[in-house]
Amino acid sequence: MSRLTGLFLLLPLAALLSCNAAEATANIPGPLMDDRLAAAPGQQTAILAGGCFWGIQAVFERVKGVRSATSGYSGGAAETAQYETVSTGRTGHAETVQIVYDPSRVSYGQLLQVYFSVAHDPTQLNRQGPDEGTQYRSIIFYATAEQKRIAEAYIDQLNRAQVFRRPIVTRVVSFDAFYPAEDYHQGFADKNPQNPYIATHDLPKVANLRKIFPNLYVEKN
Repeated sequence: MSRLTGLFLLLPLAALLSCNAAEATANIPGPLMDDRLAAAPGQQTAILAGGCFWGIQAVFERVKGVRSATSGYSGGAAETAQYETVSTGRTGHAETVQIVYDPSRVSYGQLLQVYFSVAHDPTQLNRQGPDEGTQYRSIIFYATAEQKRIAEAYIDQLNRAQVFRRPIVTRVVSFDAFYPAEDYHQGFADKNPQNPYIATHDLPKVANLRKIFPNLYVEKN
């Protein structure tokens, strides 16, 4: 069952299984291992998955230095990169967001700090709140050896510090391909703020970003 067709069946679970990351959210420490900000403007890409891509996209579109955030699919084959097919949980794909950012304004580690703090709950295995299935798993798709090194070190740092009540289950996996989602998914949270799912699970993520990371938060253009 897709999230769209099953929305109203899932709503009664919202009070118990909120995926707005409110319970997991903490002002977690920044990574001890990170890139330095670049000396000149440029462009790099981060590929992150952590549940519904609507909320992940809405968060990162409001992070300083992010030029674009696109909802899509990674982890499976090109021919199965369609929403209804991915929603079966049998394609290998995860709902993913491709983040293009300026490394002179925000570091990869800072993006990961937002990802672990407010974008999703990294301790939930193959689910986020009421959304269940491997398509909602928590994954960092690294594109470079440096991204892999920073991500793995940060997860180890957070686990050792016991920042979360449960171990982090986020996987760090080599990036293969990204397939943009259908047009109606792009900017879905901003286009549908009255949608019960968005109001319950995604708008609080944006509010937490503004509250916890005022130096990184920017209004969406």
